[in-house]
Amino acid sequence: MDSPARVQTGAPGVHRLVEEWVRRRPDSLAVHDPVTGKSLTYAELWHRAGGLAGALAGMGIGKGDLVAVDLRRSAELVVAFLGIVRAGAAYLPLDAQAPRERVAGILAESAAAAAVIAQDTEPDRMPPGLRTLTAEAESDRQALYEAGGEDPVYVTYTSGSTGRPKGVVIPHRAVIRLVTRPNYCVIEPGERVANTCNPAFDVTTCEIWSTLTSGGTVVPFPTVTDLTMEDWIALVRDERIATMFLTTSLFHTVAWEQPGAFATLRNLVVGGEQLDLSASLRVLAAEPPARLVNGYGPTEATAFATYFECTPESLAGRERVPIGYPLQQTTAHVLGDDLAEVPPGEPGELCLGGPGVALGYLGRPDLTADRFVTEPRTRDLVYRTGDLVRLLPDGALEMLGRRDRQVKLRGFRIELEEIEQAAVATGLADAAFIEKVGEGTAAELVGCVLPDSRSSVPDGDLPGALTARLGERLPPYMVPLRWLVLSELPIGATGKADRARIAELLARQTGGTEAGGQDVLLPDDEIARTVQKLWQEVLGATTVSPGDNFIDMGGNSILATQLASRIQKQVPLRLEPADILLADSLADLVGKVRAAAE
Repeated sequence: MDSPARVQTGAPGVHRLVEEWVRRRPDSLAVHDPVTGKSLTYAELWHRAGGLAGALAGMGIGKGDLVAVDLRRSAELVVAFLGIVRAGAAYLPLDAQAPRERVAGILAESAAAAAVIAQDTEPDRMPPGLRTLTAEAESDRQALYEAGGEDPVYVTYTSGSTGRPKGVVIPHRAVIRLVTRPNYCVIEPGERVANTCNPAFDVTTCEIWSTLTSGGTVVPFPTVTDLTMEDWIALVRDERIATMFLTTSLFHTVAWEQPGAFATLRNLVVGGEQLDLSASLRVLAAEPPARLVNGYGPTEATAFATYFECTPESLAGRERVPIGYPLQQTTAHVLGDDLAEVPPGEPGELCLGGPGVALGYLGRPDLTADRFVTEPRTRDLVYRTGDLVRLLPDGALEMLGRRDRQVKLRGFRIELEEIEQAAVATGLADAAFIEKVGEGTAAELVGCVLPDSRSSVPDGDLPGALTARLGERLPPYMVPLRWLVLSELPIGATGKADRARIAELLARQTGGTEAGGQDVLLPDDEIARTVQKLWQEVLGATTVSPGDNFIDMGGNSILATQLASRIQKQVPLRLEPADILLADSLADLVGKVRAAAE
């Protein structure tokens, strides 16, 4: 089972880099799960992955096939990824937050041949007819294809401006580029690397493959929002985590509450959104990690394409944190609309080249041809990111914004047009307009709609109905938090919808809510005053009522983490983010805090 006959197909795959460590350090830990206590040595991981590869081959799955993976961060997830790759196939990680309808659409479009699911995964999450098996599956020896080079290793779906998500196809050579002699993050043999990302988020590529190809240990890890911040920080220390990748939003959350939390790390790589300069300096002034790196890279460039090491010296005199310099074997071009290079200091579109560039979009040749183009001067294939940048005098790249309406929210890449089209497709709206408002952890999606005259839903019930319908089609992070119902559509001078006016109307919807729940009163004591004050600070609300709901006011898991941490600093108790998210109202939270403090 672990030594099957193989069909050679050219350049080796990324799994062969893992196999080197199986030979060199078979008894070293490859995976350690601090939550379940489950651990696998390199020899055990290779054996388990070989069993799964054999089971897949027995189902007729091999080179060119796509296998969906519906697993959360765990030892089984690592086994599944490695087993699928050893079978010569490619894996498609599914977003655990995505509703069933979206999962079914992705699986139908991708034509996945099978799905690897966890023992506790609901079977009805998978559409009928899709063959499934667990990560524990085994089989007798089978002939396996040996994939590598240009063969796909995984496909990951991102939000699409056409109204449906698009699958990005990543080949073996792109992952090998990421893990071979990295200049942005070096992992030493035996070091522990936290696996904190949603498996459908492409940074998982770094957390798993960079670790296994370096002889390190993958540690499936709870996120900051799963525990109290104090418990999470203690777990980082107790598990001897050396390297961690965090979304920018989570980094900002910890940086402002516990800037010394990263002191025991050797590498901390942050990415997903614009890194806040003051938050970075706050961490560097406390007890910083040995290396703090701002990483940038679209999915189409395989997780990371540029990096900037943050130090007091490198940030001195800057107004923003740059996205920095190209990774190893990566080229970065700042080009104009005609794909000609623009002068240093001038804005242009960032186009990325090198072996880290994806093969394109699954089953979307038109979109692939539009975004993957030939750079005229070098004749290199480059990916047009849509990000506007400029080249600074020291050679670093600085992010300026987007050419289109794509936004980043808590690390997720979102095409606003996809949400707008989904809202209209519900049959509740004739037109929908979505914007991102606010910055950092307080950022949120808001929308306004022109009701469909044929709908029987009253205007007053439309926001709730839209939220419910979109929740069946989109993951939670893509569902707008609040809605403005229009009586008529603002029209600009061109006769089209006036998006500037609409954005202005949406911006007015944030920053507090009308007083509600007037029959609920807060006690006039120190605990109530403290909780209300911190609630308003975290949400940026100028007015608040005892009956207000945290989520309805713009709260999310990251803000809940901040609020829990701040309350615990002033009131001696144990409070988790879930306590805040599940509280019916401010008054309910005050009652919980009082009861826990007694």
